[in-house]
Amino acid sequence: MPNIVIVLADDLGFSDLGCYGGEIETPNLDGLAKNGLRFTQFYNTARCWPTRTALVTGYYPQQVRADPPKGKLPPWARTAPQFLKPLGYRCYHSGKWHVPGAPRVIADGGFDRSYKLDDHNRNFNPQQHTEDDQPLPPVKPGSGYYTTTAMADFTIRCLKEHAADHAEKPFFAYLAFTVPHFPVQAPAEDVARYRDVYRQGWDKLRAERYRRQKEMGLVNCPLSPPEPQVSAPGGGKKVLEQLGAGEILNARPWSELDDAQREFQAAKMAVHAAMVHRMDADIGRVLDQLRAMGALENTVVFFFSDNGASAEILVRGDGHDPKAAPGSAGSFLCLGPGGSTLSNTPFRRHKIWVHEGGVATPLVVHWPQGIKARGELRHDVGHVVDFLPTILELAGGKPGEKWNGLDVPPLPGRSLLPAFAKDRAVEREYVFFHHSGNRALRMGDWKIVSANDNQNTWELYDLAADRSETTNLADKQPDRVRQMSARWQALEDDFRQQAGVGVPKEETPAKPKPKAKSKAGKTQPE
Repeated sequence: MPNIVIVLADDLGFSDLGCYGGEIETPNLDGLAKNGLRFTQFYNTARCWPTRTALVTGYYPQQVRADPPKGKLPPWARTAPQFLKPLGYRCYHSGKWHVPGAPRVIADGGFDRSYKLDDHNRNFNPQQHTEDDQPLPPVKPGSGYYTTTAMADFTIRCLKEHAADHAEKPFFAYLAFTVPHFPVQAPAEDVARYRDVYRQGWDKLRAERYRRQKEMGLVNCPLSPPEPQVSAPGGGKKVLEQLGAGEILNARPWSELDDAQREFQAAKMAVHAAMVHRMDADIGRVLDQLRAMGALENTVVFFFSDNGASAEILVRGDGHDPKAAPGSAGSFLCLGPGGSTLSNTPFRRHKIWVHEGGVATPLVVHWPQGIKARGELRHDVGHVVDFLPTILELAGGKPGEKWNGLDVPPLPGRSLLPAFAKDRAVEREYVFFHHSGNRALRMGDWKIVSANDNQNTWELYDLAADRSETTNLADKQPDRVRQMSARWQALEDDFRQQAGVGVPKEETPAKPKPKAKSKAGKTQPE
């Protein structure tokens, strides 16, 4: 049985990695892609906790009371370690958890070891974190702590212990970073590396990313136009007063910004890039440990993101000191809609929305012993619910029909193993989305999508040619919209019933809501 490592980024855009067209230096992830696979049509749930819940349970979050959170997981639901440990695996977790229905990683999630960071507002001196479900003391400012490094350190520690004490067993390691989630904070030397890069502006850099993506064969759609009419979730007058004249709430053309705004926005994007760069370096240290213990050849490494890049603008934690250097512990900055539009190239919208910009993720898969292909693309449509069936097939396990004496609904995902051998080998009927009033369904190459800030009106896109969702075909094909929307509603009702929470009226609007600016970022902030 192979070892399994899942590495999860937080708020990483589709184009941020070098191997997905970005200018950020990510040599370790690029190396995994060069010697493995890159998926071009893989999806998350548009937000942190729904994606993480879907990852560890194998179910859409609506099936397991996770979106919106409604108490514990259903008693029939199991986590990945509860499947894997009976098959002989040791299971390790490090980083973010954020599974509302199973708050304790070991007691509820079934892992053997865990370092959990609950403080998502501080990258240098977190105040709430635990080891093996036990509280740790707050990190003192100036101690040299940084989130990605600490998380990678704990994973490496677990791997060393595994090699020393459990070498006869396979392992499952889940490394869940909190970068490049807001606040954008990174070591000063990493920020300096990118300080001048983003002074070119997001329009020019977005065009360059798109050109590289086309050359790589990652996309064949138009570059979506920016959407300056979309306001940053969570942003408001008080936030702008705290952040100063350089902050803006819309993705306006770079040429329309004044000098102070350009400098401020370039600084934020530089910190975002520095976070991704440092994450890649720390992933490299974990890979070095796998090599040192002779495990890399038979370890399946997955890398993906929990949602698209974020347009949110908030101030939390210790607040924001305007005199503090951007990216330092005293600052609290968010990437915002301009930088997020760049990160999500070539797609529309951002985290929280279920247009492609909110739900499309890079997925890199590396397994030297089990994947013959090197550097190939996979165009199979996939979703985070596919990880559990994939892991089970890798480990030689089965989902089972009962748990805790209860009938278990069939897993909605599909194993990705057929795609390891050839392109377009994974078949599925649909991919379902519902978050914060934003809804979508993909069936084949057709997608209906509805934004909560657009009167819940269904749009229709042919993703075979228009994955950037630029040409709405709803008026031309009303029958298809009716059929797909009926299928979406049937799935929604079925999922809610499986969760045992019924069908909330507010989740299934019968008529359009009044049009309003998006307030999506104010629900369940993370």
